[in-house]
Amino acid sequence: MSDSSPEILFPGQVSLAQLERIFRQRLPARLDDSARPGIDRAAGHIAAAANGTAAVYGVNTGFGKLASIKIAPEDTATLQKNLILSHCCGVGAPMPEDVARLMMVLKLLSLGRGASGVRRVVVDLIEAMLAQGVTPVIPDQGSVGASGDLAPLAHMTAVMIGHGEATVDGQVRTGAEALALKGLSPITLGAKEGLALINGTQFSTAYALAGLFQAWRAAQQVLVISALSTDAIMGSTAPLEAEIHALRGQPGQIDAAATMRALLAGSEIRDSHREGDTRVQDPYCIRCQPQVTGAAMDVLRMAARTLEIEANAATDNPLVLSDGQIVSGGNFHAEPVGFAADMIAMAVAEIGAIAQRRVALMVDPTLSFDLPAFLTPKPGLNSGLMIAEVTTAALMSENKHLAHPTVIDSTPTSANQEDHVSMAAHGARRLRRMVKNLNVILGVEAMCAAQGVEFRAPLNTSAPLQAALEAFRAAVPALTDDRYLAPDLARAAALVAAGTLSQATGSSFPDL
Repeated sequence: MSDSSPEILFPGQVSLAQLERIFRQRLPARLDDSARPGIDRAAGHIAAAANGTAAVYGVNTGFGKLASIKIAPEDTATLQKNLILSHCCGVGAPMPEDVARLMMVLKLLSLGRGASGVRRVVVDLIEAMLAQGVTPVIPDQGSVGASGDLAPLAHMTAVMIGHGEATVDGQVRTGAEALALKGLSPITLGAKEGLALINGTQFSTAYALAGLFQAWRAAQQVLVISALSTDAIMGSTAPLEAEIHALRGQPGQIDAAATMRALLAGSEIRDSHREGDTRVQDPYCIRCQPQVTGAAMDVLRMAARTLEIEANAATDNPLVLSDGQIVSGGNFHAEPVGFAADMIAMAVAEIGAIAQRRVALMVDPTLSFDLPAFLTPKPGLNSGLMIAEVTTAALMSENKHLAHPTVIDSTPTSANQEDHVSMAAHGARRLRRMVKNLNVILGVEAMCAAQGVEFRAPLNTSAPLQAALEAFRAAVPALTDDRYLAPDLARAAALVAAGTLSQATGSSFPDL
């Protein structure tokens, strides 16, 4: 059982900050009691429909192309059980536990809107599984992002009915065993409950949110690292002047420039070449940092607004409306999530692309303003960071390929009943891989920038950047003679992923 008090969720009002806290700390969560009367009202309407004569999709009919087939009231439980088991067709690696738990939280929020028609017992079990650390094993491939994330959510639901597999206390168990170990019992699904659980965008949205949180942290780190790079090549801070950015008015650009100005203020390295520098302009990867990083930040913020709305949305089908009508719609179509995931992917790729150019700049003695070749004190005998730069080029290129839009790649499914889909699921899934690549690129840039700044001794960088440099050096020693470098790259990437460098500066950074 978690030692943490559960986060209280107010459906329709949960913030990105609360979702990030739940995600990063793996906190349990429960719906506020104010949501429960609405849940009960919708469940009552579904129960009445299940016992009525009118055909209501998914309540007393088959699913998808089979919606015209009427189901008898006594077969309701079997219908829902069959739905779950038949839809457990996921393949691939298991979903990471932190993302799987976030998906369960998002499902709680959707059910909590009081439009899905599930009984309290369904909500209670999800809350208990989060509290007791019972996490369904969910294969991460098989969703096309419309009609809901059917296969992944079916694997989640299978555990709730005593089937499938779940991780508990670090061990994979059958669903029934995992529940029993924590004193929980499987439920028998009532009318529409299976459909309510597997219809929805929660798998795609959870992955997209995880990618967003990780990408934003990387964007914060890049402001520190690129400021260090600026000092490493003795670049100009004139392009950071506030009025330049105010004249354009783009908010991300303004924020990025302001943060970098603050980070570089008081740098002895910068002050040493304010006068008499023969270079008129720096390359774009230095001069246009606010314009590129800031634009990426704006894109991430736009995606964030979409995902915050989606996290609070009722996305299954049919929905129980406020007047008691049970109406088929299409909120399960994950097009907004697909667009948001594509936006995040492009931002991640571009942050990495310009960072890689700064790496290339620093290792090139013809461009780095008197830094030694490949940032080694003994070039020739030593190769220094030569191949580390090549690695960043490989990862940059990989991210460019991964950033290709997925939402435009629709294909018809389910005998043409579901004839346009979003592909949001794999659009969101790729983000974790892309940010991992980005963190390596930024880690290598930090290695280069640290070497470069240290080569400027006895001149020092600014106090905030010196603090970041010291935090970096605590994990990644300076490179003198060549050594086995792979562990250094891993440690540097881990510092970026953890947000260590921005924290070390003691400075404030832009928020989502």
